[in-house]
Amino acid sequence: MKATIVTIGDEILIGQIVDTNSGFIAKALDKIGVEIHEMISISDNKKHILDTFAQLQNQVDLVVITGGLGPTKDDITKHTFCEYFEDKLIRNEAVEKHVIDLIERAMNRPASQMNKDQALVPSTCTVLHNQVGTAPGMWMKKENTVYISLPGVPYEMKYIVENEIIPKIVKEYKRPYIIHKTILTYGQGESLVAERIENWENNLPEFIKLAYLPSPGKVRLRLSARGTDKEILESAIEENVLSLTKIISDIIVGFEEEDTIEVVLGRLLTDQNKTLATAESCTGGKIAQMLTAVSGASKYFKGSVVCYATETKISMLGLSEQLIRDHSVVSSEVAKAMAISVKKLMKSDYAIATTGNAGPSKGDTNATVGTVFIAIATPNEVIVEEFDFGQPREKVINRAVNKAFELLQKEILKNLL
Repeated sequence: MKATIVTIGDEILIGQIVDTNSGFIAKALDKIGVEIHEMISISDNKKHILDTFAQLQNQVDLVVITGGLGPTKDDITKHTFCEYFEDKLIRNEAVEKHVIDLIERAMNRPASQMNKDQALVPSTCTVLHNQVGTAPGMWMKKENTVYISLPGVPYEMKYIVENEIIPKIVKEYKRPYIIHKTILTYGQGESLVAERIENWENNLPEFIKLAYLPSPGKVRLRLSARGTDKEILESAIEENVLSLTKIISDIIVGFEEEDTIEVVLGRLLTDQNKTLATAESCTGGKIAQMLTAVSGASKYFKGSVVCYATETKISMLGLSEQLIRDHSVVSSEVAKAMAISVKKLMKSDYAIATTGNAGPSKGDTNATVGTVFIAIATPNEVIVEEFDFGQPREKVINRAVNKAFELLQKEILKNLL
């Protein structure tokens, strides 16, 4: 079963908002064995929408559309549906009752006529109930293709996908199984990882595909198996993951997409009953932000000092002006002092400190743009490493964050031995 996801909205095409709906829908469909053929974004233009519908007709089994549903006049998807299916709008009493109840309960005011008109749907559509909003989803079929229209509001779209669309597809369509397993590696680039696992990759079964998903400092390896026997697929995936682990165990930090390095670090710290603090200059608090995005981080993360300016390093962390004058604010000595100070300040077991020049200008230092010092304070010592992360600024910051996590993990594991 193949699907195309279509997002409608000029605000997406001009970059005013980022389309996150397509990713959610794709993951939800993939989990039940629906193959995503393509994702496209189109404008709020009736002809453009009609042309897209016609082009996809009988080319895929399922077309999922988000956007263009709402109470305002510029939401044209329902009218376009009627034109494409040669249908007419009728008032759905159940939808109207839901809209009135929701508006009166949530907003404490009578529903306007514009709100009530959300209950207008094509006469031949199957209504997909939207418990958390006023715009219902619509399911219509023409020849061999099902067209599903969803509101663009993310939480409304998610509700309908999870509670209406997925159960309906599972009940009415036979689909193959698609099994994924993602291995997260840290510390080596894509080409080096590929060289190390070349023989293993060449011996994968034909029904298992490997994808390299690189990003600064890490490479995710995604195994995908597709077939009709779920047990055979799962067994083959596990067998090949086990053999892969034996080859690159030194760089594997977790499995599945949920096991990011931040999650792995949190688990290590929690298991050892240890705590962490950070002192960030060039990374500007991004390390702390990523750590605290993990649920339960308060168990092990004490806090952070974002000492971006030189004077803040002096006033907040107590670094001496002489130290900075002698060695520069971007130096091994300053990074080490920052880590020691924040570890003492927060009474933590471990600490990360970053200082560097992310560019584009040199600021308070003569260090080359891209130069970063990262210090890790452990219960026993402080290690400091220097890096040249190049340019541009965003790359320097992201690579510094990733490298800091990698160094911390290495030190925690070292202390477990």
